[in-house]
Parts: sequence; C-alpha cells; structure tokens
Amino acid sequence: MALKPWYEVIKPRKDLRQGQVPEASEFAVHLDQVRDGRALEEYTNPALFFSRTYLTKNLTRFAAEALRRLSGERVETNAVFHMITQFGGGKTHALTLLYHLAQHGPESHDWQGVAKILQEAGIPSVPKAKTAVFVGTEFDPLHGRGGLDGTPKRLTPWGEIAFQLGGESGFALIADHDRRRLAPGGDVIREFLPQDQPCLILMDEVLNYIARSRRVEQQEHSSPDIIDQFYHFLHNFTEQIRALDRVVLAISIPSMEIEMGAEDRQTFERYSKMLERVGRPILISAEQETAEIIRRRLFDWQPDQFSPADQVLLPPEAESTCQTYADWVRSQRVQLPGWFPFDQAKSAFLATYPFHPTVLSVFERKWQALPRFQRTRGILRLLALWIAKEYQADYQEAHRDPLIGLGTAPLEDRDFRAAVRAQLGDDERLEAPLMTDICGKNAFAARLDAEASGEIGTQRLHTKAAATIFFESNGGMAGEHRKEATEPEIRLAVGEPDLNIGHVETVLEALTERCYYLLRENKRYRFSLIPTLNKLFADRSPGIDAERAAERADQEVKHVFARAALDIKFPEQSSDIPDRPLLTLAVLSLAYPKGDAETLRLIEDLTKNHGASARTFKSAILWAVPDEPLRLQDEARRLLAWEDIYDDMQADEGPQRLEDAQRAHLLKQIRENIQKAARDLREAVWQTYRWAAFLNSSNTIEFLDLGRNNSSSAPSLPDLMLQQLRRSDLVVEAVSPGFLTRNWSGLAQEWSTRAVRDAFFASPLFPRLLNPDALKETIARGANLGLFAYIGEKVGAEYALFYYNNKPLLHADEVEISDDTFLLPKKDAEVYLTNRGRQVAALHIVPPSASVKVGETTTFNVRILDQHGEEMRADVMWEADGGTINQQGIFTARESSGEYEVKASAHGQVARARVTIFKQSVPPPPGPGPQSTPKITGLAWRSKVIGQKWMNFYTKVLTRFVTDHTLDIELNVKITRSDGISAQKIDEMKAALRELGLNDDVQAH
Repeated sequence: MALKPWYEVIKPRKDLRQGQVPEASEFAVHLDQVRDGRALEEYTNPALFFSRTYLTKNLTRFAAEALRRLSGERVETNAVFHMITQFGGGKTHALTLLYHLAQHGPESHDWQGVAKILQEAGIPSVPKAKTAVFVGTEFDPLHGRGGLDGTPKRLTPWGEIAFQLGGESGFALIADHDRRRLAPGGDVIREFLPQDQPCLILMDEVLNYIARSRRVEQQEHSSPDIIDQFYHFLHNFTEQIRALDRVVLAISIPSMEIEMGAEDRQTFERYSKMLERVGRPILISAEQETAEIIRRRLFDWQPDQFSPADQVLLPPEAESTCQTYADWVRSQRVQLPGWFPFDQAKSAFLATYPFHPTVLSVFERKWQALPRFQRTRGILRLLALWIAKEYQADYQEAHRDPLIGLGTAPLEDRDFRAAVRAQLGDDERLEAPLMTDICGKNAFAARLDAEASGEIGTQRLHTKAAATIFFESNGGMAGEHRKEATEPEIRLAVGEPDLNIGHVETVLEALTERCYYLLRENKRYRFSLIPTLNKLFADRSPGIDAERAAERADQEVKHVFARAALDIKFPEQSSDIPDRPLLTLAVLSLAYPKGDAETLRLIEDLTKNHGASARTFKSAILWAVPDEPLRLQDEARRLLAWEDIYDDMQADEGPQRLEDAQRAHLLKQIRENIQKAARDLREAVWQTYRWAAFLNSSNTIEFLDLGRNNSSSAPSLPDLMLQQLRRSDLVVEAVSPGFLTRNWSGLAQEWSTRAVRDAFFASPLFPRLLNPDALKETIARGANLGLFAYIGEKVGAEYALFYYNNKPLLHADEVEISDDTFLLPKKDAEVYLTNRGRQVAALHIVPPSASVKVGETTTFNVRILDQHGEEMRADVMWEADGGTINQQGIFTARESSGEYEVKASAHGQVARARVTIFKQSVPPPPGPGPQSTPKITGLAWRSKVIGQKWMNFYTKVLTRFVTDHTLDIELNVKITRSDGISAQKIDEMKAALRELGLNDDVQAH
C-alpha cells in the first residue's frame, strides 16, 4: 500500500500553509519587545508561547531551578545563570519563558508544560516575581533611555535595572551613580533590589552593549571607564544576588566569533571567566531535542496530541510511514552510512517526522561548525520556508513524498535560497551552482529528470540527488569547512521503500557528466564555487570547428581499420584500389554514408573500373560503409576539446584561484576524460561503420547490416565484417576439390591454375578466398584424390608435370599458381595415364574401302597399334573428301558419284581408306587406281559452327595443325538471346578474353 504524503498526515501552522513565512527576526525573541508588548502574539501571549515551546531537559531543569530559587529554596539551586552558547541557540527563548512565569505566577499553571516544570522543581506553585529586563541591543550607551517620556533619564544598565525594579524611587537610590556612570557597590545594590518579593533580572545581548559603548568612548575621547564600570557592576551585582534568597539573575553573552574583533574576544573571555566563577552555565537544548523543538514550533497540534511527557503524539499514518522506512533502511544497511542508528531506525524516523532524519542531522553533522550557522533561529526560519514552499508545491504539482527530504528542498525559491545562503555565509557565488546545476529553470538536474524515463523521472531523482549533495557538502564551502557527500549518504537521503536503490548510481553518473559545478572524487561528491571541467568543456567544445573534428574522426577511422591483416584501402578514386586477385577491404570516408544515393554510385564505379580500364577482379573488393557520421564527429570534437583543455591547463591558462593540489587533481581528471573520450571515439567508429557492401551473384552491389557492435565484439572491425560475410559463405577460408570439378571452366580442356585462382576474385558466382594460397591445398587434395590431375605444359607427348591419384603424392607447397600449370579433367587424365609411354606406330581403317549412295552414310573404324603391335587408345582426327565425317567415323556422302578418300590421323600416323559414291543402285565397275594429285600448300574453310560443337571443332579439326602448321583463326562471334544478355555475362566474357590475351572490345546491341 502506498504511503500517505506527509501533508495529508499532519498540517503546518496556518500562516505557513498560506505561504506567510515569518522573517528570521520573528523567530528571535526580543525581551524588551515582549516586556513592552510589541512582540508577535506567539511571544507576548504566554499560553500560545508555551504551546509552541518544547521543554527540553535542560530548559525544564533551568526553569525549575530558577523557580525554586525564587521560591526561597537554596538547596540545589543557583542564583546566577549564564548562557554562553552559540548564537541562535535558544537562549533568549529560555529567558522569555522565565519572564512569563515570573510575571504571571500561579496564573501560568494551566499553560502547556508548566506542570512538568513544577514537578521538576518540587514546588506547589509558580512564584510571581518582580522583573527587570536589560537587552544590550536595545539600550543605547550614548543617550540611554527615558527623560522625554516622563520617566527619569537612565544612562547605565544599573540605572535601567533599578528603575524597572523600583520605579522612580528605586532609581533615585543610584541616580548619582547613573549620571556619573559609576558602578554602585554592594550596599547600594541591596537597597534597590526588592526586599518583600521575589526578583528576577534578565540580561541579554550584553556583549553587544559593551562593543557599542567602546565605540562611543573612542568617538567622544572620553575615559574608557564605562566598560570597566560595567564589569565592576556585574561583578558586584552577581556577588550580591548570590547572597540573597529570592533573587535570580539570568544573563546571556552570545558567542559569534566571526563578528568579534580582538577587543571583543578579550571582553568575551573576561566576562565569561567572571560568570563561570559566580554562576552556573546553561545549555538550553541537546542535539537530539532539536527535532521536537522544530516540530512544536512549525506545525499545528491540538491539546490531546501531547503525551504526559509533553511530547507530540504522531498519528497512526505517521507511525506506519516510519515503520516502513525503518524496515527499508535495515534491509539496505550495507549500502547506507554506518552512522545511521539501524537498530533504532523507527525511533530515528519518528523523532524527526515529517522530516527525513538526514534533514536535521545534516545541520548537526556538517553545518553547525560554520561561522554563521544559527542553530535554532536560523534553522527555524529555513525550515519554515521549506515547509511553506513544499506544502504548496506538493499540492500544486501532485508530489506525494512521504517525508520532507533533503532532495525536496525548494531551492528554486529565491527566499529559500537566501535563507540557505545566510547560513552558509551569504556568498553570492552559491547562485551559480544552484541555478546552473540544481534548481534553475534549465538546470541540468531538472533537464535530466525531464529526459529520464520510469522511476528516475517520475521521482525527480536527479534533482533530489543534486539537492542532497548540496546540503551534505555545505553548498560549496571551501577550506576547513568543506564537506563531501558520500554515496551511502546520498542513498539514505534519496532512497525510499519500493524504489530501486540502484538508480542512485545511474543518477550520480549522469549528474557528474553534465553538471558544471559538481565534483566527484573516490565516490565522494561536492559542489564547488569554481566551475568544474564540465563547464570548461562546454565553453571549449563549440570552438572546435567542424573541419578539424572531421579530420580527427578520419584519423580514428584509419587507426581502427589499420588493426587487421586484411589489405585495407581508403580510396578516393578507382586507381587507389589495385586490380589484383587479393581480397581488399575498401573503407569509404565519412563523406559517403550509406543512405546517400551518391554512395552507391561511387561504389559501383570503383568496383567495375580501375582507372580508364574495366576492372578484372571486381569480386576482390569488400566495402566498409559508414552510417550517419554525426555521432562520430561529435565524439571527435569531444576528444579535441579535452586535449585543448589539458594543453591550456599545462600552460597555466586554466581556471583562476587554483592551488597546486587542485590543479594536479584537475589535470588527473582531464587525463581520465581524454582517455574516456578516446575510448568513446573508437567505439563510435565501430557503431558508425555498420555496413558491408559487395558485388553479389546478380552483378549488383548488395549491402549487409552488421548491426550495432562494439570493440568487444571481435578482435578488430575488419574481423567483425569477415565473420559476418563468412556466415553467408561470401568469404571462405578454402574450397573443396569437388567445388572445382563442379565449376570447371568451359574455355579449355586444361584449366590453368592462375585462371582457377582468378575466378574466385573476378566472378561473383565464386566465393571470395580469404587467402589465395589456400587454393594450393585444394589442388593438392583434388589431385591426390584422383578428382583431376595437376599438370605442366607438354613436352612432346609427355606433360612436364603430372600428379594424379597419389602418383606421385602432391604437396601443397609444390603447387604453383601460374599460366604454365593446369588442372586436367579426370577422364583426360585417365587416357593420358593409359597411353603414357606408348607410341602410335600404325593406324588401320576398317573397312579399307566402302561404297555408299549419295546422301547416305557408312561407318569407318580405326585400329591404333603401338610400337609393340598392341591396340591402344588415342584421339583420332578424321578427314574425308566427297562428304563429311564426324569424330565417330560416320561418313555422309554429299558429292556426285566418284571415288574419294577417307583419312584418319593420330600422333603423326595416317591411314587412308577408299569410298565410292554412286547414284545407281548397283555400283559402277572399279575404275583405274588412284592417280597422282598436285601438291597442296594451303587450306581455307568458312562456315558456321554452332556453339555446342565448338570444342569438338577445335579438337578434331584445328589441333592437328597447331604444332607444325601455321594456323590463323579469325572469328566472327555473334551471340543472341531473346530476353536479353546480363551485364554479368558480358563482364565474364571480357574477363576471359583478357585472360587469353585478346582484346575485350565486345560490341553490345
């Protein structure tokens, strides 16, 4: 169940609910004004005064002892009380309480807490006493008092006291002493003190009167006797009072050394020693009672809401809130400060409700040592403003904070900030960290809350954490008064039940990165009055021009991509990327992001062209393409700004008023920021270059999204790209021998190893080899497995090299990638192996002669005999006159009747047969034998050859003329396809022509 907000459980005083906050002076009691009836009602109305006064143990004891003495009791009583405590410590409030009791006597019995005082005093009734009040801030040492109002002129404190106690007759007893400013002796003092009733003398702000009297004497060049005379009077006065039964003197000498000169300090010490000798020192309140004093003064309570011990009884909802918080702090104690009383957690929350314990404890732990800190008066004014502003804001903005915490302080309110500054020394420089980092309209904490999502934003955790640091670190005080806020202290102040306490670290990190005055060192935080590095950075960063940032970003891109074994290029034109069979990563500059249409055109141009020529090895190029580069350039600007700040600091051009230790610390922080900015810049390169591009099987550029990555994703960014491309088999470490057999080149029977290698980088149909030398292992394995043979050029009838089926075993390091080594298909290798070492010695055509009609066919076979007369296999070239004959020996008669010759040749051996062509059904009689024919020195032939028969045409017809004839071939190639020829096919044709050393001028139409 959600906890009730504090303002629904208890109500502030009516004036605070209405936003009417008293001035600080209104929280200070002026005894003269109370005596004259000029003070606020809450001070002049004794019943109201007592209802808002919490009787601390010391205050109760002080009042009880004074009343006992006024009642005539001398046992365990003192006649002189001196309150030498810190300024604003509640002394005047105690004197006012005693004044009301003495003035009203038994009439006071019904006031809140009077019964407690009587019980402590052990007397049945409050004695009514004659009273005299002397307030040093009110009594003028030059003009005195009276004279124009029908009363005698009083020039001295003793004259004023005598007049208040005895009227004109009492004053007449010491009128001469007053006029001559001479301290009266004991006899005279006893005369003006009342003899027939109790007497109470209250003296406040004595040191102020003495200091002003000194200045009067200095200006008038009169004798300084008045100061000495006042000392003698006080000494004589206290001595006389000590000897009397029903006379009490309570005197206050405030200690506020920041306002004391050397003479003031001497005076303070002189009077303090005298009073310590004759009187009893009084401490009005203890630290643990401050909360009850504040709660009584600032909130409305009904009579039935007080316990017999005169303490406020909190409503059940408050008890529930405190119990829930107590359970929470105990569960989180390892993350909270060790000084918190975890074993009495509920009591700690109950004691300060509706304030969080840290609100009041921060003043006790860290503020009370400040020179201008006002323990009661100033804090009451500060908390009154706090309650009034927060009460209204919580209702208006629907804040439902269960407690008033340090983080909810209304620092955005000018009056509240003024009250805070007054406690901290009224340093105007505090406005800068307050308005810039914490509570200004555009303060970083407020902006971070507006940007945050979830609990962090709805709970205003950035603002709460920043305000907590401000209070815990004394708002930026330096020197011996400097304090720091620890992370456990911030967690305690900001955290609450059901809130993820881990958010605190997130919030502190964001504040440290953004705020201009927040310092962090070893998980300790404080606001400084001098701008921090964030401010220096904010001032420096806009001065880094875009060109310089872009140049630094380009440098980092080159640095990141240089960390790879892969060949890396940063091209600006096509000639920057070599045209070679080697995998190359081309990194585009930040000027060409992926979403730009010009980027695709550039990649296509640089992929397909190399200078003025067409590129052969288009598939060898992989592209690294940036995404939107703005973040990368921003990170470059950040790094440059920190480097410039460091240079300035080294040159002693940094913030002024820095001590050596501060400068050393700042330099350390700057170096850390430089290191962080350098890491962020590197990570930005990883996240910016998230696209890889390559030529796909459709001969178009394809992009691959690598995703959002960082430097921990792979050893290097090129490695990351290769990993992604390997998953799609676009890049491979190696291929199997079977891959080569399945993709055998159709250009020739023998496939050169160089052509094999080049195919992996020229054709997008092939995967890209990460290392071209891996092909040697593939070739060696394929040859050893008998899938193909690895051969060299022929020397006569023999290949210079021949590795096949482990005969002999081929090692990868023996494989040469060149134009002089080849792969031979398995069937051709088997033929070669079968015929190896045998020579064709004779050919015999069977039948040696045949007859055939025009247009009909007949078949000839050939027997090939080696040198041993044994048949063997060999490639045979058939030729025929009078018709055509194919490689299977099938002759088709075309010419008119007559005798013609059929010839078979293989390896230099020739065999001939005779064929007779006739028209009649019966062959003509044989004619005469063959006659000699003229010598033929040249051949020419022209006809169309369909593509499917080209290899057979070359093998059966042309190869016999290659070695010992001059063979010139002029081709007129025309290729058509009704649905169009792809650009990929055209590029492959050009590549093959260049591979054969032919021109690649292919005309498309």
